[in-house]
Amino acid sequence: MDFDLTQEHLMIRTMARDFAREVIRPRSLEIERSGEYPYDVIGKMAQLGMMGIPFPEEYGGSGGDWVGLHVCIEEVSWGDMTLGALLDVTTSIVAQELYVFGTEEQKRRWLVPIAEGREIGAFGLTEPNAGSDAASIETRAELRGDWYYLNGTKQFITNIGLQHASLIIVAAVTGKRANGENIISTFIVPKDAPGFFLGKRYEKIAWHGSATHEVILDDCRVPKENLLGDPQKGLAQHLSVLQTGRISIAAIAVGLAQACLEESLRYAKERVQFGRPIFEFQAVQFKLADMAVAIELARNLYLKAAWLKDQRREHTFEAAAAKLFASEMAERVASDSVQIHGGYGYMKEYLVSRIYAGAKVLQIVEGTSEVQRMIIGRILRGR
Repeated sequence: MDFDLTQEHLMIRTMARDFAREVIRPRSLEIERSGEYPYDVIGKMAQLGMMGIPFPEEYGGSGGDWVGLHVCIEEVSWGDMTLGALLDVTTSIVAQELYVFGTEEQKRRWLVPIAEGREIGAFGLTEPNAGSDAASIETRAELRGDWYYLNGTKQFITNIGLQHASLIIVAAVTGKRANGENIISTFIVPKDAPGFFLGKRYEKIAWHGSATHEVILDDCRVPKENLLGDPQKGLAQHLSVLQTGRISIAAIAVGLAQACLEESLRYAKERVQFGRPIFEFQAVQFKLADMAVAIELARNLYLKAAWLKDQRREHTFEAAAAKLFASEMAERVASDSVQIHGGYGYMKEYLVSRIYAGAKVLQIVEGTSEVQRMIIGRILRGR
């Protein structure tokens, strides 16, 4: 077994790490406080080719792989969690769905600008009455002549509020099967389509630099050529790319936890109480040791899942396990980091406080912790 990253992966990690330290981290407090989207930073990420790492050069990518992308996501998230989430949605989910299920024409028209980072994609599955139960979506799509008309509301949509967000991939009901189940198809919906309306911007506990909006489709009209993939298997398509999104969430979690460990270790060595650095107290050392072990386990989990994906091998269990363990680990590590910092850890100017506020959502997005346990349970049932 070889646990070494390839030279290409090491180059990506170094590039992303340097960028995170020099460009992203110095802006993270400002991004969170202002809630303004860092378009200049996103533009530099595009120039570095981050959005297109796992896609062929002919489609605007750099010809890398999924391990490379997730190494990048970890380092970017170390700098700021919202920018890691941007890569998760636009690359791991939207661009991948276009690449795997799109026609050649769709790839040329929609994938290339996203992989090049000139445009950003969004993913429309969640609705007011459909969260974990994705099959219960109520948005409808009806074919009238050469056009599909979509009606419904999508919520908690990441990226769509960005100025250069060009499209949202929407799941919509197009009919019923003989057993009464919904037939769900997916559609490429340009942001400028007639009947598309950007709804309210959500006020979140944290992640203020991430564009999260409601989307309203009111007889939203798209040409029938914008149907993406098999019209009978739209939900399966969505769920297949969400599996990669789970690996990405794990990488984000590891980046956040690594930042907490570094900040806590530095603080513990500098903070003097009772005449010596608090690092010398066993209670603090044990917290730091547990944090380091948990981070290492989570990192190995997400890297294995990404590697299996690159090998085109089954990785449903590994993706769910990585997402479950890493997301819950990040919250624990952030909590321990605040505890180590004491009162300072509760102050907004301290990085660990911002990570503590933001870590919780990782257990919710891309399938809750409960959903991951359900997936793993089903796999165990079949063994």
